[in-house]
Amino acid sequence: MTKESSPPAPPSPKASPVDVEHLAHLYRQMFLIRRVEEESARAYATGKIGGFLHLYIGQEAVGVGAIAALRPDDSVVTTYRDHGIALAKGMSARSLLAELWGKKTGCSQGLGGSMHLFDKEHNMLGGYGIVGGHIPLACGVAFAAKYQGQDRVTLCFFGEGAVSIGGFHEGLSLAALWKLPIVFICENNEYAMGTPLSRTLSVEDVSLKADAYGMARDRFVADDVLEVQARVGAAVERARKEQAPTLVEMRTYRFRGHSMSDPAKYRTQTELDEHKQRDPMTRARERLLTLEYKEGRISALERSVEEEVADAVKFADESPEPDTSVLAPTTYDGAFAY
Repeated sequence: MTKESSPPAPPSPKASPVDVEHLAHLYRQMFLIRRVEEESARAYATGKIGGFLHLYIGQEAVGVGAIAALRPDDSVVTTYRDHGIALAKGMSARSLLAELWGKKTGCSQGLGGSMHLFDKEHNMLGGYGIVGGHIPLACGVAFAAKYQGQDRVTLCFFGEGAVSIGGFHEGLSLAALWKLPIVFICENNEYAMGTPLSRTLSVEDVSLKADAYGMARDRFVADDVLEVQARVGAAVERARKEQAPTLVEMRTYRFRGHSMSDPAKYRTQTELDEHKQRDPMTRARERLLTLEYKEGRISALERSVEEEVADAVKFADESPEPDTSVLAPTTYDGAFAY
């Protein structure tokens, strides 16, 4: 990442007084995501979760910080690595884990599974399994909000592997042309499945692609959840007030393989250890301590998360399987419609 290729950064949140309680709330969200993902990995290994499972461990600051910049009525559309995004947007751990277990009490009655989490109540409008295919859909959500005169913004998350897909360019082109209230967030975790950036992108600065469409852009390393909130917040404000889209590239890193079936042998342990030293969740915890948020309070917060996750696992275990009536319902109650 060169200085010349990066747009000017907004004022750092470190320059302003930090709302300690707010930071504690964001830390709790990141810790909840981390623990849900760890329990999901454990359940997958024991056969309670089937299919594919893509974990968000290491990338928590991106989803938590970005969604903290939204209002509850704003919408989110994301990829198949969607667990953390869903939790940050308000989905309960119970609803999420029951869905991963394939149970009737899941957010989509067990029919969506890991890659297709959906929560109408919280405007979490889906994880999508087709790389880049959801980007035009997110533009449609933003277009609908503008057409209906709603004061709402859409966030669209995707990985750097999606920026070479046609849907990415179609989406950005139309968003710029129609001046849609949308923020495109590239979660650049440095590997498209197992292929490094150097072998997938001729220009590694993804944010430069915004210039081709006359779109605002930003680019930074997402290891500070408050900085993520501040910088995405600037893009959200632009979308809401000016009906102008922004492409934000955040450099992040996943600590696990692409999915549970990926041993991640394409990277060294040294590389992984270097990134773990900048774990955004650990950084947030350490910052709370420097702000005199006592260790006892942090421990109590973490215990409350452990209790919430244990309850969610028990709930998923004990929930009933969906019966065949959900495959062809005669009436719809709006659960699967937005």
